[in-house]
Order: sequence, then structure tokens, then C-alpha cells
Amino acid sequence: MTYSSEFPVTTSQSQTHQNPPPIDRLIQPQNQPIGTNLGEPYLRIEGVNKSFGSFVALREIYLDVYPGEFVCLLGPSGCGKTTLLRIIAGLEQQTSGRVIQGGKDVSNLPTSRRDFGIVFQSYALFPNLTVEQNIGYGLHNEGRPKSEIQAKVNELIDLVGLEGNAHKYPSQMSGGQQQRVALARALAQSPGLLLLDEPLSALDAKVREKLRSEITHLQKRLGITTVMVTHDQAEALSMADRVVVMDKGYIAQVGTPHNIYQEPNSPFVANFIGIMNFLKGIVLASNQVCCGNITLSTGVQSARANP
Repeated sequence: MTYSSEFPVTTSQSQTHQNPPPIDRLIQPQNQPIGTNLGEPYLRIEGVNKSFGSFVALREIYLDVYPGEFVCLLGPSGCGKTTLLRIIAGLEQQTSGRVIQGGKDVSNLPTSRRDFGIVFQSYALFPNLTVEQNIGYGLHNEGRPKSEIQAKVNELIDLVGLEGNAHKYPSQMSGGQQQRVALARALAQSPGLLLLDEPLSALDAKVREKLRSEITHLQKRLGITTVMVTHDQAEALSMADRVVVMDKGYIAQVGTPHNIYQEPNSPFVANFIGIMNFLKGIVLASNQVCCGNITLSTGVQSARANP
């Protein structure tokens, strides 16, 4: 029996590139798959659905995020990635399904009772507060002693590279500096989970690249479990331990950056992740595909199950 198929290849039909495409050089090195020896997930999404009237934004979302892991939700506009992040934060209520964090069902908890820090695309800084006041805002609301607040704020200002800016207002700072303030504020209460909602998309390319590296380094240094939303493939492939590719409310594929780029499981994922050539072919056997007059080996070995 033969099957018609369409599959991606990463080299041109007429020539093979001597150097990998730029996006390939950004991919995180392939390490041991996350989750194999890490015990229970810190964040678990179980069968989450979300509808806005007749529009279905999320369909049966299942996802485990492990302690200290950096996961990127990646997809085109309207795929449901931001809606999923908002549900994790309690800013949006799921239609059905559960959100479990640290072994506790937080599905119906208000945002104020969930353990997370969040950085928005728009920074959302208080314009009438200085840098140190913005960073210490949550600690102040908790009623922490002034000396403790000041010590924590000073530590975070140093951590995100804003020394000498403590008394400035947001309007006196660049976009990159404002985003550092927002990140420090999100970390001030030592949350168990860090949520990043397209934090770099409003910045210019050079600043974006620098902050990309800084955020990744900071996340590894602190070991904080992190979920980031982005539509930028380069961001996801260079920053994440695992990438969750979403499309039309579904999870299309979950894997390491290396797996996602080298082994896309569908034409959509292949086309979205990078520049691919798609060749029509006929599957002759489990390890052979005919493309035009050429028979190609798939590298897949067949096996017969015991009766």
C-alpha cells in the first residue's frame, strides 16, 4: 500500500547550505529531556478549555512544567498562548479543566492568592513611583518591615543591573531599563512561578537580544520555574528548555528547541519554526519515500509486534 505525503526538508533542492541558517545557531543545546528525573511537575495543566461565547480559544490543553524549567508558549496571533498564560495567572477563568501549582489545585483561586510574579509586554509600571518604590510595591502591601524591603530592593536593583537608578521615575528610563524594573518587581516577593507575557516585543532588536540573554541567565541563576509567551521563534529556540507550539487553541507539539526544529511533527510546525522546503512524495515502506524519480531513505526502522 502506498500513501501520498508531504514532508519538510531543511536543504534546498538544488544546493546544500554550507552554514546552518541563522535561527539554527540560536537553538539551545540538546540536553537530557526535561522531566525524566525531576519528579512531580511544579505546574500542571489538566484538560483546560476556554470559550468566549461561540469562539473556542483553548481545546483540551494538557501540559506539565517541571521545577526550574523554562517553557515558551510559541505560536501565531490568536493561537491561545496568551489566554493560557492568563488562565495560569487567574486573570482569566477557564471554561473547564484544572490548574495545579505546587501540588495545589488553584483553578478557582483569585489572582491575589496565587504564587507567581508576572511581567507584561507594556511593563505596567506605576508612573508616579520611583524605581525602588515600583520594585518594593508588593512587599510594602504585604506589610514587610522597611529595612527588609530596602534590603530586598537593593539586592534586586543590583541583580538586574540598575545600579544608580533607584530614585528615577519610569519616564526617565529607556524601554530596556523599564523592563528590568518590571522583572525585578515580579521577582521581589520570591514567587514560585514567573510568567512572562511577550516581555521583549516592544523593544528594539539590539536591546531585545541583550535582554534575551540576561533573562535566560537570571532564570538559570535563580532556578525559578518560568513560562513565557512569545510569537518570536528565535526567542523561543534560544531561551527555552522546552517549546510548546500552539495553533488554533491546540498544542501542536511540545519538545526541546532541538527536537522542535529538527523533528517537526507536522507541516504547520515545520513552516512556523523555520524556512522549510516541502516536497510531495509517496510512502513506499516504513523506511522509504519516493519523491519524483528519487527514492529516499527515512531512517525509520520497521518492527513487527509479537502476536
